[in-house]
Amino acid sequence: MDNNTGFLERRFKLRENGTSTRTEIVAGLTTFMAMSYILVVNPLILSDTGMDRGALFTATAIASAAATLVMSFYANYPFALAPGMGLNAFFTYSVVLGMGHSWRFALTAVLLEGIIFILLTFLKVREAIVNAIPMTLKHAVGVGIGLFIAFLGFINAKLVINNDATLVGLGSVRDPNAIVAIIGLIVTAILLAKDVKGAMLIGIIVSTLVGIPLGVTPIPNSVFAMPPSVAPIAFKFVGLDQILTFDMFMILITFLFVDMFDTIGMLIGTAAKSGMLDKDGKLPRVEKALFADAFGTTLGSCLGTSTVTTFAESATGVAAGARTGLTSLVVGVLFIISLFLAPIFTIVPAAATAPALIIVGLFMMSSVLHINFDDITESFPAFLSIIMMPLTYSIGEGLSFGIMSFAAIKLFTGRGKEVSPVIYILAILFAARLIFT
Repeated sequence: MDNNTGFLERRFKLRENGTSTRTEIVAGLTTFMAMSYILVVNPLILSDTGMDRGALFTATAIASAAATLVMSFYANYPFALAPGMGLNAFFTYSVVLGMGHSWRFALTAVLLEGIIFILLTFLKVREAIVNAIPMTLKHAVGVGIGLFIAFLGFINAKLVINNDATLVGLGSVRDPNAIVAIIGLIVTAILLAKDVKGAMLIGIIVSTLVGIPLGVTPIPNSVFAMPPSVAPIAFKFVGLDQILTFDMFMILITFLFVDMFDTIGMLIGTAAKSGMLDKDGKLPRVEKALFADAFGTTLGSCLGTSTVTTFAESATGVAAGARTGLTSLVVGVLFIISLFLAPIFTIVPAAATAPALIIVGLFMMSSVLHINFDDITESFPAFLSIIMMPLTYSIGEGLSFGIMSFAAIKLFTGRGKEVSPVIYILAILFAARLIFT
């Protein structure tokens, strides 16, 4: 064993976690390839507010790298973080374009959210919430995440499209994006069937290459580029007179809710699927994992980007065998490299990562076997969590419906003592949010 391998073994406890350096590196590459679209999409969405797109690219890469490296070295988990999809859309299209606030106002709300999350993490409030969630919902969240990211995959492949008559419908298989995704799905499935290591990463690469002649994968004009400065958007916060307003309070509550339960849902769902939960159904070092996104959100707001959260695409790395922070170390380093090699790292089209997302959806489905379908008080809340995630396009919303129904059905069937007081409090808060917002 050489010195480098020995250091990695000691630092990340690879053998103890049943993994290897090679497996973790391949899983890190797979995760990064699956989520690298955020380097393009996040600046595109946030720039609609008037923010500088080049500065947003740099802020996205640095915030993602920093938060993911904290996850790696502090929590030793294979989860990657970046500015969250959905949260960036809320930032742009609800707060700024919808409510008419400045992007500086929205950025200030993100800063306050990050600070509050750091305090809640050190006070172990978020840890208490994670530990209070019953096992049936922890397994259900894994299944729901699987359906959610598979749904994202089908959308990215343009195999599922918006349809005014039925909300969603089947896209054209003649669409170049669909062709790329279908070929990628076939290649990846065959490689997985043959137990080829790094099958999903190979599938992404093959899909990207197939997309070149079809016009789906852009050919970069250059390889190297210096990252733009974040000066136009960094530390651009509003004053106290705008912070102490009702609008700021309501926007902050929304950011807090969505980020908290998206992150919690992602962590417990993926951890349950990969066997990371202990015998009591708890995730060891969960407070450290939660600190990573709180830190990322705070730093990201200072740099000029929206809320940083744990990415559902981390499940692609876990499905490839990731079990430790070495995977997230690889992802973090690749985000840093991407600052200087943006033309290369941003050419991977969404259609090329779609097969990995769809197949991970398949892998996540097996958690449904751990749900007790003979007990309606267990299976009904689990079902609601599972189905509401893809239908509401939100992991957090799915988890909230599961918690509300779990508390209600247990209470009104005389089995209220089986429910943690924390779950009752959350159920009341979720119900109030639905009624009054």
